[in-house]
Amino acid sequence: MIIYISGGARSGKSRFAQERALQLSAEPVYVATAKIWDDDFAERVQQHRNERGPEWTTYEAECDLYQLPLENRVVVIDCVTLWLTNLFMAFDSTIDLSLAAFKAEIDALRALSGTFIIISNEIGMGLHAETAIGRKFTDLQGWANQYVATQADEAIFMVSGLPVYLKNNA
Repeated sequence: MIIYISGGARSGKSRFAQERALQLSAEPVYVATAKIWDDDFAERVQQHRNERGPEWTTYEAECDLYQLPLENRVVVIDCVTLWLTNLFMAFDSTIDLSLAAFKAEIDALRALSGTFIIISNEIGMGLHAETAIGRKFTDLQGWANQYVATQADEAIFMVSGLPVYLKNNA
C-alpha cells in the first residue's frame, strides 16, 4: 500500500506521516533520502533524528530504496524532492532518465508487501524558478508527484498542518 502525502514547506507533512506510521506499527521504519550538503543541513538532519524515538528503524539511502529490508514494514520515505535531486544529479539533469528511474523505483516499492508513506513537496505552487535547471527540476517534481499520486492508495495534501484527503482507495 502507498500513502502519498504532499504539501508545501512546513505544512506538517513529516509530522503527519510519522504519526500515521506510529498508528499502523509499533516499530516503523524511516527512510531518509537526503544527501547532506552542508553544516546547516546536517544540523537539520540531526534534529529530525533526535525527534524520532527508539521505536524507529532508520535507513539513509539516496536511491534504490526498494533494496532496503522494507518488506512487510510500515515505512516513511522522506522525501521525494531529495530523492529526485539525487537521481537528477546522477542522470546529469536529464528529466526523462531521472523520471524513468524514479518511476521504476516506485514500481519496485509497490511490488513489495508493506505500507509505504511517501512524503513530497509541492514546489510548483510558488514563484517560477529563476534558472533553467530550476524550471527543469520543478517540471520533474511535478511529474514525479503525479506518478506517485496515481499509484497511491491514499493521497493527502497538507495545508497549515491539516490533511486534505484527495484520494482514498484503502
